[in-house]
Amino acid sequence: MEASQKAEQSKKPKSITERLILPGAFVIMLAAVIGIYQLEPDFEALHIERTHSIGGIAMIVTGIALIALQLGFLIYMLSLYLRYKPIESVSDDLLPTCTVIVPAYNEGKLVWHTLMSLANSNYPHEKLQLIAIDDGSKDDTWHWIKLAKEQLGDRLTIHQQPKNMGKRHALHYGFTIGTGAVFVTVDSDSVVKKDTLRHMTSPFVVNKNCGAVAGNVLVLNREAVLPKMLNVSFAFTFEFVRSAQSVLGSVLCTPGALAAYRRDAVLECLPKWINQTFMGKPSDIGEDRAMTNMILKQGHHVLFQSNAYVYTNTPEKYKGLYKMFIRWERSNVRENIAMSQFAFGKFREGSTVGSRIILLEQWLRLVLCYPTLLLMLFFVALHPAMFVTSALVSILIYSSVQVFFYAKKHNLTDSFWAYPYSILYTFSLFWITPYSIATAGKGGWLTRDLPLKG
Repeated sequence: MEASQKAEQSKKPKSITERLILPGAFVIMLAAVIGIYQLEPDFEALHIERTHSIGGIAMIVTGIALIALQLGFLIYMLSLYLRYKPIESVSDDLLPTCTVIVPAYNEGKLVWHTLMSLANSNYPHEKLQLIAIDDGSKDDTWHWIKLAKEQLGDRLTIHQQPKNMGKRHALHYGFTIGTGAVFVTVDSDSVVKKDTLRHMTSPFVVNKNCGAVAGNVLVLNREAVLPKMLNVSFAFTFEFVRSAQSVLGSVLCTPGALAAYRRDAVLECLPKWINQTFMGKPSDIGEDRAMTNMILKQGHHVLFQSNAYVYTNTPEKYKGLYKMFIRWERSNVRENIAMSQFAFGKFREGSTVGSRIILLEQWLRLVLCYPTLLLMLFFVALHPAMFVTSALVSILIYSSVQVFFYAKKHNLTDSFWAYPYSILYTFSLFWITPYSIATAGKGGWLTRDLPLKG
């Protein structure tokens, strides 16, 4: 598979050019900051006009303070990232028993590919239990699950829900019948590498405080333009951000595409998790972040394994993309509130300062989305040239970090997709966060109305 080959290539020794990539990023960022004063002829006049009013001065001071905060947070995350190392696989005799749960809804043949990739894992068969649950699909998903059952026999347990009850309920069924010491959940539109399960379960052996593990998610369907863009964004989000969070033992979300949990930790919070509500309504989204929060609250560490790869399908059209982001952002709002209820207390042994810093940065991003939106509309109406220039320079700075990071970790050619993705997000997806905050009480999966093509 092309995606797997690219992951293997990322392990090769880096050339001198690749070693200079990150330093080069900082040079471009510095040039961009200087260049903003050269690119916009109205900037100086606008600056003078602002400085003659108290509101203008307050705006400038606030802007500088926020930039300083973000820069400080980036430096902090970089210092953590540089300390990160994934845990290598333990030997066969030390690997724990493992139950892999695959919930599926309207996935068609994709679920068969998922189950085959899991069955072909380099994991002792006697220690591996596979469970597939069809959550009342309206297409031929159940046919492909039964076909996998015919091919895998007793290695696979299958179940069909009487009606569509939601991913959380399908996972709950798997958790209740699973027998492994570690539960692994995998989305039914994803495939794993042969050594992925080994890398996902080994941290529970090495670190007795480990309660959950997040896998490394990359994009599978990279033939279309949007998935190419998302792949670069995913790589940065997982391999940089979650690596840094892992050093603190506080990865905020174990993704649905690939996550692992200590059995005892899951069973302890399972009743509360399945009955979770928000604003008086049952929670039917954000089951991954909710489980992560509840395991963090128990005092466990939540880690990230950069060597545990899963390749997942992502939306190929704008409508599917914004629906996915809305679901994620609504979940972030809900679970930030939930995490705030315990994160500022002594929820585990050792330092918890880093966990609070990460949470506060999440809140800062959410709280500032409305002022930022109003400021953007102000610039668009009164100083459109200034807005376009500032936006493009900001895109250059932010995207260059992702470009150089992806080029260093994977390959240079695909890294440049970070630029068009940032342009797309800035000009056509900026409304996602404020809209999601305003509608955080709404549920619904949004992206599984129709089956995806296999």
